[in-house]
Amino acid sequence: MKLQRNNRLRAIVAGGLALSGALVLTACGSDNNTGGGGAASTGNIKCDGKGQLLASGSSAQKNAMDLWTKNYGAKCKDVKLNYKATGSGAGIQEWLQGKTAFAGSDSALKPEEVASSKKMCKGGQGINLPMVGGPIAIGFNVPGVDKLTLDAETLGKIFNSDIKSWDDPAIKKLNPGVKLPSLKIQAFHRSDESGTTDNFTKYLKAAAPKAWPHEPGKAWEGKGGQSADGSSGVSSQVKQVSGAISYFELSYATANSIKTVDLDTGASQPVKATVDNASKAIAEAKPAGSGKDQALDLAYDTKAAGAYPITLVTYEIACDKGNKAGTLKAAKSFLNYAASKDGQSALKELGYAPLPDAIAAKVRDSISSLS
Repeated sequence: MKLQRNNRLRAIVAGGLALSGALVLTACGSDNNTGGGGAASTGNIKCDGKGQLLASGSSAQKNAMDLWTKNYGAKCKDVKLNYKATGSGAGIQEWLQGKTAFAGSDSALKPEEVASSKKMCKGGQGINLPMVGGPIAIGFNVPGVDKLTLDAETLGKIFNSDIKSWDDPAIKKLNPGVKLPSLKIQAFHRSDESGTTDNFTKYLKAAAPKAWPHEPGKAWEGKGGQSADGSSGVSSQVKQVSGAISYFELSYATANSIKTVDLDTGASQPVKATVDNASKAIAEAKPAGSGKDQALDLAYDTKAAGAYPITLVTYEIACDKGNKAGTLKAAKSFLNYAASKDGQSALKELGYAPLPDAIAAKVRDSISSLS
């Protein structure tokens, strides 16, 4: 069953990637055109607008965007969406420059970015719309090791080049009975500015401040290590390089059959990187925005049983007021589908965590009010 599921997942992801050059979204098409096998229900999609819709940013949500586009495009026909997974930092910059209708970011807008957005959002400002949730998995490739437990302190030291071998005493202590090889650790981090990096380093700083002395951020600040571009880049390195370890969304680990670390959070049992365990942590998040801004304050240092703390929420960034008139209807139509029950339920098979119902309802309310 696991092999069948992985093969089905690869087919879904591959189908989405094939569309990434010019993703066709449809508007005002036939209700009877529901697409191919595996597509989510499209009965509630309300198509609107026409023309080209440009968006860019988070690579963490790339697989989700591909699937949403496939499902949305099964019903509608008059809008072409081109979403480029350029990384969160680049996506926000393109949006601030007025090049895209919305941006995808794995961390909320900074105060200075909100201030800059007022120049582009005529009469308004940028707001954060949570859309994709899920765990940031720690993938590893250690010959002979199928199960590995680490905690925040060992992860901080590994990614800061203070622990350099897989048979280090600190790793052995967390993995009694596991035969760890005397093999050099090959730690990979993102070369691009990334919200995934921001969330991972926020976890390290919150849960192990002594082991991780750096400030969290989209740009990597740790010592040493090697880099690769995007979630696809670092996951590919883990797949190929013996002794490798890196951080990326669970969907990339699932699609590439990469083993993932169980986290010792201080709870009674180590916690696995799963969609349901990430949802438990996301449910503990507190509101951090005001008005129509739905930013969340995630609980990175939670010790709740079964809660996987290295989570991210990808936001779609748009203007509350002052969006471009030519793309506003299409953007609202697509984002409303993504935040709908159908759009969210389609995510779980790809390794993402659907938004809690209460959060999704607030997001849909904010989308409906965009002007």
